[in-house]
Amino acid sequence: MDYAVLTGIVLVAGVALALVAQWRDWRPPLIVAVLVGIAVRVLIMYTSAISVNQPVDFVESFKPAGEAILRGEDPVLASEGGWHFLPTIPYVYGILLWLGIPWEFAGRLVTVVADIVLIPLVAKLAGGPKASLRALQYALNPLALLVASLHGQVEPVALVFGVAAFVVARGAGPLERPGIATDVVAKVRAGVAAYGVRASIPRMVGRGGMLHRALLPGPDDRADLRRGLLAGVLMGLALCAKSWPIWLVPGMLLLLPNLRSRVVGLFATGFVPLFFLATLPIFAGTRLDQIPAVIHTIQDIRPIIGEYGWTPWFTGGDWALDANLASIGTKAIYLCVLAAILYWRRADPVDMTTAILLAFMVVTPRLGAQYLLWFMPFLVARPTRFAWPAILGASLWSGYGYLFMTQFDANTWWAMHADWSRASIVLLPIFVLAMPWGRRDATAVPGTARITGPAGRARVESSA
Repeated sequence: MDYAVLTGIVLVAGVALALVAQWRDWRPPLIVAVLVGIAVRVLIMYTSAISVNQPVDFVESFKPAGEAILRGEDPVLASEGGWHFLPTIPYVYGILLWLGIPWEFAGRLVTVVADIVLIPLVAKLAGGPKASLRALQYALNPLALLVASLHGQVEPVALVFGVAAFVVARGAGPLERPGIATDVVAKVRAGVAAYGVRASIPRMVGRGGMLHRALLPGPDDRADLRRGLLAGVLMGLALCAKSWPIWLVPGMLLLLPNLRSRVVGLFATGFVPLFFLATLPIFAGTRLDQIPAVIHTIQDIRPIIGEYGWTPWFTGGDWALDANLASIGTKAIYLCVLAAILYWRRADPVDMTTAILLAFMVVTPRLGAQYLLWFMPFLVARPTRFAWPAILGASLWSGYGYLFMTQFDANTWWAMHADWSRASIVLLPIFVLAMPWGRRDATAVPGTARITGPAGRARVESSA
């Protein structure tokens, strides 16, 4: 990184402004937050694009995927696995390269535009009187600036569709929404106790039963179904960018108003990736006999560990292919995500999603610095008491890798990497503390939204 000092000054100044805005409770017009976000992102994008050294994956994985589209070849196979997602983003890469835009700008333009759109979406996700403050704080988020403008990683593209799906699914109405308001287990137990197992099953799943009544159309059925369809399409596009937005699906579904709209939303979420997969022969030049190889490449995740979290302490701080540790971490992810869903099932779905993503960051065996952006829009929109320690900790650790370590030769970089990767374990307890522990039940105070004040103390304010 050739302009590390300038970039660092911009990031530190942005953090200082965001903290002052929190302390002084500034609520600038949304357009101001967007313009500030555009200015800092374009500046860092420009200095990163004219730098001699470029991120390895940006040049050796993403660029070949865009060039493959130009040649009418499959971007997954032509990039030799460098791009192992659906070709949605490479289509955009190909169009920008076809327009003659140099790759150093074209590749980052996709992520910068997505990250700029995220600024007003964070405001919509936050809602309430502090929406514009949250937008400004995301506009100045150091990690977002590094990932979108310097690295050109595609996390902002997945996030812009994922957050948009949340906004659409929530629709109008109170900001605080209970995830699961009805205790289905209690109803089933009551039915079994009253009628016995045999008689209670038809009452639950038979005609006129609980499930049948839940699937009947309501007075606003068309509007609800349209909402579910649009939210599902947006979430499907998020999954077309990368596979990790699967963790956002439970929260999006719970924000939809009823079971019918959730069924539509889930169907649309799955249909969009299947559409892009099925149309590979039409738009990407993929032969029919190549599709199984494309699917295999997309599904194949190498068990590379040692970059972040607890695994570097088993690898000496270096990368390693260790299927055993990767398997342990993957199982821990599934268990912790399931536990987070159950524990925060009555919370606002945005809070539940924040908990899911932070739990993932704590137990994952493999992770790049850009993955830490996943929870940022949700945590910024609905901050917890330890939100800022988590934001600053993740940004400081990532910024050290992006800006400082890249000033040295390869051997020095690897020597520093051993300490840098192991130091990330400090972030894990901070992420645990940053979970929305005090917001487990959104039904406790109906019609209100819990908002964290400047001093970190939670207070309840009217959602009106």
